[in-house]
Amino acid sequence: MEPQEPHKPQESREPQESRVPGEPQEQRVPREPHGTITVARALGLPALRRGLPEVVAGQELLERPVRWVHAGEVPHIAALLKGGELLLTTGLGVGSRPAEQRAFVRRLAERGIAALVVELGARFRTLPGPVVDTARSCGLPLVQLHREVPFVTVTEEIHTEIVHAHYALLRQADVVHRQATEVLLRGGGVPEILCHFAAFAANPVFLETPDGHLLYAAGPGGTPPAGAADPLQVWEGLRARRAAERPEPPAGSVMADIPGGGPGPGSVRARLTVLPVAGPLGPVHKIAAERTADLLAVVLLRTRQEEELAARGRGDFLTDLAEGRVEPSDAPAQARVLGFRPGADGPLLPVVMRLEEDPRPLAGGGESWAALAHALQEELAAVGVPVLLGVRLPEGRVPLLAGLRGATERGATERGAVAERIAAALRAGVERAWPDRAGARPPVVIAGLAVGWDAAGTELRHAAEAANAARGLTDRDWYDVRSLDVDLLLWRLREHGDLAAFVDRVIGPLLTHDRTARPPLVPTLETYLRHAGRKAETARALHLNRQTLYDRLARISRLLGSDLEDPQTVLALGVALQARRHVR
Repeated sequence: MEPQEPHKPQESREPQESRVPGEPQEQRVPREPHGTITVARALGLPALRRGLPEVVAGQELLERPVRWVHAGEVPHIAALLKGGELLLTTGLGVGSRPAEQRAFVRRLAERGIAALVVELGARFRTLPGPVVDTARSCGLPLVQLHREVPFVTVTEEIHTEIVHAHYALLRQADVVHRQATEVLLRGGGVPEILCHFAAFAANPVFLETPDGHLLYAAGPGGTPPAGAADPLQVWEGLRARRAAERPEPPAGSVMADIPGGGPGPGSVRARLTVLPVAGPLGPVHKIAAERTADLLAVVLLRTRQEEELAARGRGDFLTDLAEGRVEPSDAPAQARVLGFRPGADGPLLPVVMRLEEDPRPLAGGGESWAALAHALQEELAAVGVPVLLGVRLPEGRVPLLAGLRGATERGATERGAVAERIAAALRAGVERAWPDRAGARPPVVIAGLAVGWDAAGTELRHAAEAANAARGLTDRDWYDVRSLDVDLLLWRLREHGDLAAFVDRVIGPLLTHDRTARPPLVPTLETYLRHAGRKAETARALHLNRQTLYDRLARISRLLGSDLEDPQTVLALGVALQARRHVR
């Protein structure tokens, strides 16, 4: 089957020895993405390179994956193939008439084979024009071999490469699974696992219920490229696609069911979906998604944390909004994805609850945050306004947005009543979800100003900072953020040495006295200042007779060397008493 030497002299064939695009002479085997072997790689392997392959059609399609290799010489060979094969032939079954040759190539293209490789010599000295033209028109890579090669050697070599590529793919998926398991063992939960998988896939990842409700969205992380879409914006596009009666995800997506442990429809508890937004997805992502789904199934079955997942997803959105990572113009659409639909012209009320102690040791068990999220959702359902509730585990914080009715002026009037109902619901939810916290300090609830979407992020951030500054203030059911402006200013200065020096200079002797003497005098001074220096009201509040109060005030004045009637002294004392909570 070796062609005659005049037809293909050695020196004339060297430039055509392998038509793998962009490969240097010493490295003709390209790397394929996602553990596949492509037509280009097959042509670069030694067995086919010895045949001096020349690509005569489909040069731009050499990155097609090769599923298998088959050799055959019968006219109806297409009927025996499944697609994805690299077909080796000497051309005996191609036919002698142009119509037969065109039909032979067309049927192979319709079958979806990876490429047709024809060895010259036994049947053809050069490939017939109808074969080449049909391959070009059908988009089928067509390769001719100028030298005879043993087809069995080609088959063995390519099949070995396919097995090795598949093994490498499995090893890569194993690495991802092992790393996700390590995330779990380090204390991470479902969100951390999803973020890890999103970073591996370099695409947004979504966890949804079987009926299509979003539980959690994770992006690849890091700084997104210019123009990159937020995961929630991507999800909104997927929802719109489904609403247009196209329930299937975009082509190239990866989906994996998360089993729930039961038979029938209930056997699917959730679904993991990866969309090819930033780049294509391959077989390795499918395998890794299936293994990640198995890991997520174990976590979900153990902790029953779907409610927590949804709340954490909303908490991430509210935090991104507060920290300026979400544009105000994009925020309403992303909030709708999360189920928040306030009135079109009504203002928003930002509210933040902060737990005074780390709740996890008190609540005990992996279901603590899931139980809290569920209880809070149920309690807030009775408030009577739309609420977007989130949780932030790292900070022990619960942020939310409530939709007020009417225009901004009317919403501002409604603000106090709604804030009171929300605060009561939040505290009731904590007590119900975590009965073991009985006796612990109640949470601090801060209500921000009623604003529109353009200022909602700023107010959320302001309320969150005020909640930090208000730690230890538990004498009210909720605090207006404006009443904490001085506390917030002092909290921001807490790391500055001058604040501690100021406290020590103004009330240091009084604090030293109270550490060793009884009765303590700081409560007397605080009550006196709270009642604006009115001694009769101060005595009644402290349950003291007037002479006892006068004696205590005189002792305070002597210890501090200050005149308690002087307005500037009173101002400094009030600020120092507030600041001491932040410099302990």
